Amino acid sequence: MGWNSWDCFGTTVTEPEVLANARVMSSQLLAFGWDTVVVDIAWYDPTARAHGYNSDAPVVLDGYGRQLPAPNRFPSGFAALAAEVHALGLKFGLHIMRGIPRRAVELDLPIFGTSWTAAEVADRDNVCAWNPDNFGLNHDHPGAQAYYDSQVAQFAAWGVDFIKADDMLAPYHHREIESYAEAIRRSGRDITLSLSPGTWLSTDHVDHLRENAAMWRISDDLWDRWEDIHAQFARLARWAPFQQPGGWADADMLPLGHIGIRAERGDDRASRLTLDEQKTLLTLWSMARSPLMMGGDLPTTSPETVALLKNPALAELLTTSYNNREITREPIADGELIVWRARGEHCSYEATFWTGPTPHAFPTNGPDLWGATDAHIPAHGVRWFKLPPTP
Repeated sequence: MGWNSWDCFGTTVTEPEVLANARVMSSQLLAFGWDTVVVDIAWYDPTARAHGYNSDAPVVLDGYGRQLPAPNRFPSGFAALAAEVHALGLKFGLHIMRGIPRRAVELDLPIFGTSWTAAEVADRDNVCAWNPDNFGLNHDHPGAQAYYDSQVAQFAAWGVDFIKADDMLAPYHHREIESYAEAIRRSGRDITLSLSPGTWLSTDHVDHLRENAAMWRISDDLWDRWEDIHAQFARLARWAPFQQPGGWADADMLPLGHIGIRAERGDDRASRLTLDEQKTLLTLWSMARSPLMMGGDLPTTSPETVALLKNPALAELLTTSYNNREITREPIADGELIVWRARGEHCSYEATFWTGPTPHAFPTNGPDLWGATDAHIPAHGVRWFKLPPTP
């Protein structure tokens, strides 16, 4: 459970913005389980802009081809920033692309601790389809592992607790994943590895994923559109039987609150999801035990949305529930009635979702976990209950 800068700041987040979100998380949300702050992509690009990537970005590197935070955006550096985040009782994370920076290859920089250079280990034909920063790595060359080892060692020295490694799953890069996981093991620091993006990630990979990562995306980027939320029902139903401690299918971050400030997609806005759609998103993610990463700018997000994040049932489901699953999906007129159930330590949970555009009758005798008492489920809404244990 945490915050990620992507939905609100895209490639452009700055040190003051990260700290502002960390302070709100520490003061208002840490008690409810939210504890990780993640700086997303291109923190090493001093020319980062909204709505895209720079094809010729003058990425900031050290003498060994390892990315450094752009000083105009992070003047204190990441060791100091991580220390401030840690002092707030939180964990610090960052995003990284697979491979080695093109600029390191063009400059033929040495790889730390070896006699090899970036140009020797680069695979110029193995590049990301949507981001221009890196070349791939030739994992038949031992220098490829050495580069990842040196990169992650530097992250560990800064105090990084969480790494979101991107362009790993679509297509599925077995050797990249194994190499990055090995670099984390060699670093000697307890670092959570999160893999992205998932598109329609196959469950055939689950054993390999569990061996090498703690989280893996199961979709492309999710935005504040009902159709994006609706598509996750099928994905999460498919992955729910595989969720277990140590390895979690991730339905992507939460496009809630104030987003799009300088984002890759869309303009400055409050999330277009209705309050009921936001409750549906949070309930579905929790019932499916997906990690929760808030995407909106916390200091400028409405109190109404922040209040949703304080629902104690969210962390309760993520940390204590099991046997989480979709029970039924029934088409009715212009929508679907979808029921999920989960077991708790001394209780059970049931969520009934309605995907139709108008309210659906739902007789009930008491308030649900969102405090609702109406005898209907709102459009794109949910009724969510904590019940006595069932056989």
